[in-house]
Amino acid sequence: MSVATDLHTIRNGADSIISEEELERKLAKGRPLRIKFGVDPTRPDLTLGHAVVFQKLRQFQDLGHEAHLVIGDFTARIGDPSGRSSLRPQLSREEVDANAETYLEQAFQILEESRTVIHRNSTWFDRMTFEDVLVLTRKMTVARMLERDDFAKRYAANSSISIVEFLYPLVQGHDSVELESDVELGGRDQLFNMLVGRQLQKDIGQEEQVVVSMPLLVGTDGVQKMSKSLGNYIAFNDSSRDIFGKIMSISDDLMWDYYVLLLNRTPEEIESMKREHPMEMKKKLAESLTGRFHSPEAARRERENFEQVFSRNETPDDMPAFAWESLGGDGGDPTLLEVLGACGLLPSKKEARRLIQQGAVKVDGEKAASPDRKLPRPQTAYIIQAGKRIHFRITP
Repeated sequence: MSVATDLHTIRNGADSIISEEELERKLAKGRPLRIKFGVDPTRPDLTLGHAVVFQKLRQFQDLGHEAHLVIGDFTARIGDPSGRSSLRPQLSREEVDANAETYLEQAFQILEESRTVIHRNSTWFDRMTFEDVLVLTRKMTVARMLERDDFAKRYAANSSISIVEFLYPLVQGHDSVELESDVELGGRDQLFNMLVGRQLQKDIGQEEQVVVSMPLLVGTDGVQKMSKSLGNYIAFNDSSRDIFGKIMSISDDLMWDYYVLLLNRTPEEIESMKREHPMEMKKKLAESLTGRFHSPEAARRERENFEQVFSRNETPDDMPAFAWESLGGDGGDPTLLEVLGACGLLPSKKEARRLIQQGAVKVDGEKAASPDRKLPRPQTAYIIQAGKRIHFRITP
């Protein structure tokens, strides 16, 4: 393909490219570019928020470029303060290594493994001396660090900022120097750190990397960026039912962002799809993403199940079943709240109580009015529905 076509493909969905002129010159060289993306394994699983940048990295792979995935096993022990109001908790080496293994398993659900080069940044940082660190700190001023939005806000509010947090952008930037990266990808919240990488490369005479930042994916609440701490996330490791159901819960407006950022749909394709019925397009979105992280067969099954439950107002055939005794029945008649807490299908009893109070819990098709309702041993079975997606059966 031509450079103009490649550039158009890369530009689709991107938040910013610094700079397009430099990227065009790099593409015109006709050699595979070294595309860097770094992830700190601070948690054991990835969400669709991470998938936005992984998808763009895969797009570069499909254009013939080299994907260089940096596992920040060193930086994860420091803690990236991006978008935070405080220092992240420090992780042990063992915790980071365990998380890194799961990251790679999940990343290759999007990336082509045979064309991905894996780096651990402890490879170069573990051999640095304290003198090396001090030399690195000479590359950046305090005034420049305070240009970063989250640091500026905390400084203005007289909130503490540790020196180690100032070091983080330098450490991430040094990764780019080590890799001699041509392009670095990251979320919008990583823009400052990626620009530091450009500066460090320039200081030692390397060709500066192009920075491609991606929008932050809004979570299922439709308001804030996807985050596990906010509970508005969809994880790579979610069940096929949860992925399908959570996608179906997002707003019609938000689903177009998901199409662009997670499935690389172009503005022209989006305009065409907007002429279709929104519900049908959302089902196709949910089916596509469920199929990516599970299988096309699982995705079709979840679509059929969804249509059975929500379009025809029927209960699903393959809902989980629990024995009455296992949900507290061996100690007397359990309350509905106790049953919902014991089944393990809801995140907490607090969430179960909220659903009951909102009239979102049904027992055998009838709304449950009280969390204290007793459930005696069923003669045949109870069918419990909690919210839109959770159904289960209680057997005698």
